Amino acid sequence: MKKDRKIRREVLDELLAGYSKPEDLTGPEGLLKRLTGALVERALEAELTNHLGYEEHAVEGRGSGNSRNGCGTKTLQTEQGPLPIQVPRDRNGTFEPHIVKKHQRRFDGFDDKIMGMYARGMSVRDIQAQLAELYDTEVSPDLISSVTDAIWAEVQAWQSRPLDAVWPVVYLDALVIKARDQGVVVNKSAYLALGINADGKKEILGLWLEANEGAKFWLKVITELKNRGVDDIFIACCDGLKGFPEAIEAVFPRTVVQTCIVHMIRNSTRFVSWTQRKALCAELRKVYGAPTEDAALAALEELEASSWGKTHPVAITPWRRNWERIRPFFAFPADVRRILYTTNAIESLNYQLRKIIKSKGHFPSEEAATKLLFLALRNVEKKWLSAPKLWKSALNQFAIHFEG
Repeated sequence: MKKDRKIRREVLDELLAGYSKPEDLTGPEGLLKRLTGALVERALEAELTNHLGYEEHAVEGRGSGNSRNGCGTKTLQTEQGPLPIQVPRDRNGTFEPHIVKKHQRRFDGFDDKIMGMYARGMSVRDIQAQLAELYDTEVSPDLISSVTDAIWAEVQAWQSRPLDAVWPVVYLDALVIKARDQGVVVNKSAYLALGINADGKKEILGLWLEANEGAKFWLKVITELKNRGVDDIFIACCDGLKGFPEAIEAVFPRTVVQTCIVHMIRNSTRFVSWTQRKALCAELRKVYGAPTEDAALAALEELEASSWGKTHPVAITPWRRNWERIRPFFAFPADVRRILYTTNAIESLNYQLRKIIKSKGHFPSEEAATKLLFLALRNVEKKWLSAPKLWKSALNQFAIHFEG
């Protein structure tokens, strides 16, 4: 059928005869629902004709070895509600419909509605109620579960897909969720790896669930990335977890590991009162906002010698202790530092995920948690259409710093 083919106005006038209110078109017994049923039945008849090779009552069918054999009744779940249709049959039972396949109970688009609700954190009960309200259709919990279960194969394929060989920047972080494990609700860490490729486009590289966030498991994550085709990472941005940088360097020895400055600031402000935080942040900004590493070290020494260093040493000493992991971004100009010095990119992602999972309380299993997080990540990725600002400038800097 040609794309520009239009339905004749006379046909539309005939269909809309008697139309007076929106319910006549979109209601439970409206035109759209009845028209969908009529079109599906007509398409099924056309498919059977094509399968048999002759029109109904045509002489060509005599002695052909197969013929029409009445119809069976099937009820489809559609966006307009339950839709009963007549499915034609052939005597030999060899007819395989395409528009509505054997055992299919939901029409195209209906599964997408369920998946969309599930991806936004709605429970099976909530989805059931929403479908009843919107489409006046009763859907069993088993049907909803079967739709969401179908995503598991896609999750596994996504998690094992090949990756680009080179990633200029990779952010690594984890968020805590609650899931049932052997009958007990426990905390689980959902590990996330977010990369920026050479074109400046963000992509979720993987999702992993484990009981606790630790360097040992991060080593497993980094190794999996390498096994999936990653040969080199220029800069890995991560939090200050002990052993984390060593886990990265064990697999990618040439990677520069940059500790997240935002994590450092948060750790420092934990040790001061709420009223003092703004003042401490202003002093810390003199360190990480310095134009050069020498100027940053001078600012740190001044901070250590000040009253802050005397009254709140635990808020200051981690900066000195972790300096080797803080210093890499001083080699870049200020505009490039905005991309490197913080894991805000992945923390923003985590914030969106937390909004979705906070209403869940806890997940019935790790698999259920993985499916929901995967669908949520897929929705977020659809919004990543452009490269970060100043990416070309950053890429030129990388070409110099990581020559060859």
